[in-house]
Amino acid sequence: MPRVFPSLFGQVVLALLAGVALGLVWPDAALQLRPLGDGFIKLIKMLISPIVFCVVVHGIAGSGDLRRVGRVGLRTLIYFEGVTTVALVLGLALALWFEPGAGMNVNPGTLDAQALGAYTESAHKLTGGGFSDFLLRLVPTTAVSAFANGDVLQVLLFAIVFGCALALLGERGARVTELIETLSLVLFKAMGLIIRLAPLGVLGAIAFTVAKYGPGTLRQLGMLVLLFYAAVLLFVGAVLGPIMRLSGLSLFKLLRYLREELAVVFATTSSDSVLPQVMAKLRRMGIRDSTVGLVIPTGYSFNLDAFSIYITLAAVFIAQATNTPISMADLWGILAVSLLTSKGAHGVPGSAIVVLAATLQAIPAIPAIGLVLVLSVDWFMGIARALGNLIGNCVATVAVAAWEGDIDRERAHAVLDGREPPPPHGPA
Repeated sequence: MPRVFPSLFGQVVLALLAGVALGLVWPDAALQLRPLGDGFIKLIKMLISPIVFCVVVHGIAGSGDLRRVGRVGLRTLIYFEGVTTVALVLGLALALWFEPGAGMNVNPGTLDAQALGAYTESAHKLTGGGFSDFLLRLVPTTAVSAFANGDVLQVLLFAIVFGCALALLGERGARVTELIETLSLVLFKAMGLIIRLAPLGVLGAIAFTVAKYGPGTLRQLGMLVLLFYAAVLLFVGAVLGPIMRLSGLSLFKLLRYLREELAVVFATTSSDSVLPQVMAKLRRMGIRDSTVGLVIPTGYSFNLDAFSIYITLAAVFIAQATNTPISMADLWGILAVSLLTSKGAHGVPGSAIVVLAATLQAIPAIPAIGLVLVLSVDWFMGIARALGNLIGNCVATVAVAAWEGDIDRERAHAVLDGREPPPPHGPA
């Protein structure tokens, strides 16, 4: 990239603009650039599992206090459930208030069920065994299979067990702890090399998307998409903003600090692509390693704030679009089922539609075939989903760290203000 764009953020923005122009002017060539975006995300995912393992194991073993680790885990889950419930209620309330699907008068019998074949099959697998089956899916068949499948929650579970065992060994496990710390440094250095390719990944992803869907689609997303974006913005400002203030930090400054990662997520619609960089930046802010290692990977499955808004908003939209009357019992059912199905979203191909299908399967009153209506705009909603989920998990990490006293506030303020931070001390 030219020297006029020395920062990664500048290069990503330039690549994004070039991708849009290429998709509009030369769509046939732009369609061939998809491997750039897919390849970049695959390179990132290649390192996610080992990085999560090393960060969590080193954080737990280095803390030497398993009670504190357990307390952080419990507080994290309490926070996740509270905030995602607020997100689910917000999506439901906005759908009922603005009625984005009213007036469409779609006859469910005229919709093409073939488009949903793969999604409904995955949805059945997701909910087939209920909550007990969901818990069993957290346990890998073998330790190696967790890494081979790239299942972050399974890797996290193995890392917690391994880290606790290493902490209990004390001095006898010191050499293994040191080895894992060194390995994590190597992995982060490798990630630094890969992330330099972000502009190419963004160029390929955005060029392909504009060429495939066209500028007309971008202009005519409809009430559902606009309402969803507004809902995510409202949630970030009215819910996550006050949480950051209670933690003693500024949400705006945090977003500015993470602008490079947010730009990549915007273009790739995948928060997976920046997980390691986000963890590194939160640690640089002065948050304890073990807290970052527990909250961020867990949040990718248990704290999908924007995703939660999407589920309830889309479910009510489908009911309105198909003129399906829904009772108060149905609304409570949507909330209750969504609390479970939203937790299984990460790692499921086409996760948004799959989880929405799983939710509707438990609410017979709403025709599941109405998912076809959402398919056409799902990619556009995916941008806000990915951004909202990432911001929510970063705020969750700060909030839990502040709650637990695991953040060096002086260092955090210095980093967010763009000043040279003081040497790490205290909990960091």
